Order: sequence, then structure tokens, then C-alpha cells
Amino acid sequence: MNVLVVGSGGREHAYVHALAKSPGLGRLFAAPGNAGMAQQAVCLDISADDVKALVAAAQELDIGLVVVGPEVPLVAGLVDACEAAGIPAMGPSKAAAHLEGSKAYMKELCRKAHIPTAGYRTFNAASEAIAYAENLEEWPVVIKADGLAAGKGVIIAQDNATAVAAVRELMLDRRFGTAGERVVFEDFLQGEELSVMALVDGETVAVLEPSRDHKAAFDGDTGPNTGGMGAFSPSRLLTKRAYEQIEERVLLPTISAMASEGRPFRGILYAGLMLTGDGPMVLEFNVRGGDPEIEVLLPRLESDVLELFHATATGRLAEVGDLQWTTRAACGVVLADGDYPGDVKPGKLIEGVERAAAFDDVVVLHMGTKRVDGKLVTAGGRVLCVVALGDDLAAAQKQAYAAASAIEFENMRFRTDIGWRELESPSDPVTV
Repeated sequence: MNVLVVGSGGREHAYVHALAKSPGLGRLFAAPGNAGMAQQAVCLDISADDVKALVAAAQELDIGLVVVGPEVPLVAGLVDACEAAGIPAMGPSKAAAHLEGSKAYMKELCRKAHIPTAGYRTFNAASEAIAYAENLEEWPVVIKADGLAAGKGVIIAQDNATAVAAVRELMLDRRFGTAGERVVFEDFLQGEELSVMALVDGETVAVLEPSRDHKAAFDGDTGPNTGGMGAFSPSRLLTKRAYEQIEERVLLPTISAMASEGRPFRGILYAGLMLTGDGPMVLEFNVRGGDPEIEVLLPRLESDVLELFHATATGRLAEVGDLQWTTRAACGVVLADGDYPGDVKPGKLIEGVERAAAFDDVVVLHMGTKRVDGKLVTAGGRVLCVVALGDDLAAAQKQAYAAASAIEFENMRFRTDIGWRELESPSDPVTV
């Protein structure tokens, strides 16, 4: 079967890397891909949001499955267009993708379906949101842009002045464009954060093993939020009881509610959760694989990824059987431009990727790279994700950092404590 992976980041490279191992794979394509994916797939010069061109290419190349990585083409209706052309696509329809496309819709769905989440208020007018921010008395508070903001439209305010500034930034300054036309204020939840993803074919739900990412830019989970500076899997936080609660209280009710609203869900459902004293509570839903969580999950998955993805896209997930996982742990460290999550200048020469990839049990996944005159250069804020497997998290962490130390590019920065909350001595970050 010929497969087309849509996207250009680390998540999509993880898909390509996993799909390349499938015995049922024919030819593998990526659009637009990146320098890493080009080693295993034919990269097509088509933007991930060019729905018409992607469908035409899939028809011409006899694609049997389109795997959609990023949220933008999902919200734009790429899956609908593929299916209208008779091509199975792994991802939700445009209607179902609204679960991520609007945080206000997500909160309202949770309210109606009694899915546990933080209390909230939604504002369409900046003046009303500013007045609300000026009169708040309980801190901290979470302020979110309603629309898609590449994982960065979330601000945790500790006082009135910061909350007002956040509203102005989102709604008046339009830092994230139309995503900030509406904002959501949420109560701040205390607990441990965890990500749980599931393959969903409309009815059947296959829950993936847990993972945790680090969104804060700097060590100790400090600094501005990013798209993710690293991740690890599994997590000891997910006891059998917590696992059952998440499936019963969050995942299954969400799938049922989406179906009842005429938005049946197929693809990867991502639940960002806070484990509180009252049980798991939803922080966010994404309608695609988490990035960088997918980068540490797929290396641990022993089931045939092509078979799983095709069954998810065609409503046959129940036929596949239980997912098979290695008992080993994975740790992924993101190497970023030092100016990230702010504006970055691309084109910096990257050296040492081959040396890093030569380490045992290590894969280097490309997040923002390209080839210029035969040389590997940066093409984004998050550049590479170095993923290592180990017998436990400490071993995986040690190997990931050893491999990461072999890579260099100007102004490179990475957190030195990925996994610190999970380890026995969280106050001692890794020294590299």
C-alpha cells in the first residue's frame, strides 16, 4: 500500500519512521516533509494546507492511505476531501476537528456531556474580557486563545495586570491572528499533568500508553509555553484505576458526545489532562497526535503502525486486537533555536546528526530542518528531537542526552531536565 504523510514536523517524521517498518508498505511519500523524512520517503513540494493539490497528488500516486499530521489541514477539511475522492485518510473530518479548532466549543461539549474540566468563562468582546480580568480576585488564572495557535496561545496570569495584558495581546494586538478573536478564561487546576491519546475509528477506542511532555521553555518547567521541549513514556502516574477513569469519564463520553452532535470522530484523539484529587480533568483536546509525545510513543509501539492507521481510517479498529508495547521507556529531548518560542532566523548549519543517530537505541527525528546546497540547516524554532529507549526512564534519559551532546548548531538550546518530575530525585537535573 502506498502511503502519504502530510506535514513537516517531528510528529510526521515519527509517523514516517514507524510506517517504514511495516511489511505492508509500498511507496512512502511526505508532503511537504523535511530533511529527515527525505531519507525514508519521497518528499512532495506541496504545502500541508493545500487541500486540492494534496488530493490530486494522492490520486496520481495511487495512495491507499493518507496520514494527516498537523491540525490546520484537518480543520480545513483535508480528510473530507480525501474521502470524497475515495481515498482513506487517518484523521477527523472538518466537523470533528472543531473540537480542537475552538476551545470554547470544547468546553461547552464537556459541560453538556459532563466530562470533567475546569470552570470557565468565554468572551467575544475585548472590553468585556478586560473588565473581567480587572476584577478577578483568585489567582492564577489560565487565559487561552479560542482558535489554533500552534500550542502557544495559552497564558497563565498571576495578577490583574498580567491578565489584562494577556487579553490585549490576544484580542487587540492579534498576536495569534484570528485565533484570539475569542478568549477563554479557565480556573487553574492543581495536580500532575499527563497526556493520553487514543486511536478512534468512530466507535472503537484503542487507548495508547501514557506520555508526558514539558511545555515550558526552561529547566524546572519555567518560562513561556512552547509546542513542547521534550517528552517521555510511559508514566508511573497512570495507575490502572486512573487509566480506567480516563477511558470511562473522558474518552468514551467525548466520542459519544461527538457522534450525537453529528461529528463522529476518527483519528487520534489527544486528551491533555490534569490528575487532581478529584480525578482526571481535561485541560485540552487535540484532534491529532501530540508533538513531541508521538515521538516517544511510536518507538515503544510494537504493533504494525500501517495496519493500525488504516484500520482507524476505515472503521475496522476492532479487528486489529490489543496493541503491543515494549516495556522499555523512551525519552525525547528537543533541540531548539535559542530564540524559540520567539521569532527565529532559519538557515543555521546543523552538524553531528549522524553521530547522534549512531548511538544504540537512538533515533533523531527532524522537526524543523531542510537541505540547502546539500547541507542540513535549521528551518524552524524546534529543530530536532533526540529519542532514546532504555530499560527505565533514567537509562533512556541518559542515552538521549548523550546522543544530543553530539549535535551542534548556532544558538542551540535544550532543556537538561526532561523527565525530572518522574524520577526519584527530581531536584537533580541532568548535567551535560
